[in-house]
Amino acid sequence: MDDLDVYKQQGFGNISGFGERPALLIVDFCVVFNDPNLFGGGNISDAIANTRRLLECARNKKLPVAFTRIVYADDGSDVGVFGKKAKGLEKLTEDVAINQIVPELEPVPGEYIVRKTQPSAFFGTGLLGWLILNKVDTVVVTGCTTSGCVRASVIDSMSNNYLTIVATDGVGDRAIGPHEANLFDMGQKYADLMSCDEIVAALSKQKAPG
Repeated sequence: MDDLDVYKQQGFGNISGFGERPALLIVDFCVVFNDPNLFGGGNISDAIANTRRLLECARNKKLPVAFTRIVYADDGSDVGVFGKKAKGLEKLTEDVAINQIVPELEPVPGEYIVRKTQPSAFFGTGLLGWLILNKVDTVVVTGCTTSGCVRASVIDSMSNNYLTIVATDGVGDRAIGPHEANLFDMGQKYADLMSCDEIVAALSKQKAPG
């Protein structure tokens, strides 16, 4: 019996589905995470390129769009244990050039920028309130890293009872092994897995938000 059979036999891997009011959440696609000499590498650049067409679709459909950035105080007073585990995170302050969202995905007015100090986009931020305000029922997730901040955000999205979709080719990691393992695990327990093309096709069938 292979791994997939074990999960299937135990009742995992079901489809939770796509709701009527989706939002796009783009996790930590900042310059620092797209540079192999800093925190990038692996397939992150490809995931950014794939996210571009998903973002364009979301904008055309006038869907809520949120981006996340890890942002610490200039004096490092709020870095915490996360910064002890990953040295260099303390450099990710508000204005530093490497901590800006990649130019390919530059936000436009009306899109929400979530500033966070922990892996999850939900922990200690206003994201949940923003989703409630926009009457969202489905969170489509792209970003990096698959095994880190994406996974943490996906678990918290599901834990807040949002239908959660992970764009399989719109998320990336500095190493492919953790990327693939975490996609598998999220697909079995926390989210539906769809390619960017599949998500675009699904969004094309959505009615414009009223």
